[in-house]
Amino acid sequence: MNLLTCENLSLGYDGTVVLQGLSFSVETGERLCVVGENGSGKSTLLRGLLGLMPPLGGVLRKSPGFRARETGYLPQESAVQKDFPAAVFEVVLSGRQNRRGLRPFYTKKDKAAASEALGMLDVADLGKSCFRELSGGQRRRVLLARALCAAEKFLLLDEPAAGLDPIVQGDLYRLLDSINREKGITVIMVSHDIEGAVKFAETRTGRILHLAGRQLFFGSAGEYRESDPGRQFLGKTVLGKG
Repeated sequence: MNLLTCENLSLGYDGTVVLQGLSFSVETGERLCVVGENGSGKSTLLRGLLGLMPPLGGVLRKSPGFRARETGYLPQESAVQKDFPAAVFEVVLSGRQNRRGLRPFYTKKDKAAASEALGMLDVADLGKSCFRELSGGQRRRVLLARALCAAEKFLLLDEPAAGLDPIVQGDLYRLLDSINREKGITVIMVSHDIEGAVKFAETRTGRILHLAGRQLFFGSAGEYRESDPGRQFLGKTVLGKG
């Protein structure tokens, strides 16, 4: 079942098109890795999928299974996020805010979900720490825990591996793999870690979307490695590492 469908979709700001020609779909339980150069429109796409900006053209169709309150979102870190004057547990628990409805307080289930998310990201011992006093890598893991706490069916991640060392990045991909496989949560992830993203997408339900102000490629990880955009982008990344 298609959770999201884009048909010749265009997105942008103040009437100026940033992304155009998007035609792809995401089924329930899939994982989609969005790649491309800086300024290619990756973050714009996530904001469009979340409904934070109206389409400038084309169609964005969401199934009844797509509910904002069941969606976890990890944006790129901002200066405001770095200065949260709250305890780590409170930051993670706030991921359940959309589910509270008219209830003034968080439930035991909400608090249990926050504790579980902290444990999954291996930051349970930081629960009482002040968020703004954490290191960059610790803050990133806490914000990811917040997104996981919010996610019931859908998880959107903007550069989740940013600021994490290689070992922690590996742990992150294994965690996301488990969440996708075992819980059936649909994952859409923007990443500059092209090799890690392609490897993460190398499953039956994995897809790669390559953007450059427009859609250059959409398909499986294997097809991407053999495509012109894939060979050029992966080759460029390897050369850059040398």
